[in-house]
Amino acid sequence: MTMDEAEEATTTLRVVGDFADFYRTSYEPVAKALAYALGDVELGSEAADEAMARAYARWSKVVHYDNPAGWVYRVGLNWARSVHRRLARRLPFVDRDVVEPPCSDPEVVAALRRLDARHRDVVVCRLLLDWSVEETAEALDLAPGTVKSRLHHALRRLAVDLSHLR
Repeated sequence: MTMDEAEEATTTLRVVGDFADFYRTSYEPVAKALAYALGDVELGSEAADEAMARAYARWSKVVHYDNPAGWVYRVGLNWARSVHRRLARRLPFVDRDVVEPPCSDPEVVAALRRLDARHRDVVVCRLLLDWSVEETAEALDLAPGTVKSRLHHALRRLAVDLSHLR
């Protein structure tokens, strides 16, 4: 093995190791967030798997992003919504069984589902993933002010929807 080949192999192992650490710490929170955003645990897991595979293929770039998990979340969300659009065009009368997201209160899950996707996405990123306004804005490709506005409106709507629980 030449010196260049040995250096390339070492670099490859380091990159794979970095990704393995990222995967270990980021997969579960991203998959849960996608399950909440999409309203389907199975689809959330599939979306996280697909997005992680894409992150691995582009890891040399993704690792340098400010929020790699945000990139994975956005890719998974876009992939899942694209799959839903394709299925809806092909099978318009098939009703997909929806599995409840992992939440202890079904009324909270129902209230989240009643939010439109734009507001639900912000709630999931800010509250479930505990991302900052800036991280959420980057992940969803929004301005920080839009994130704040959507979160405000979503929380107001959730407060009204869940007021009977107090």
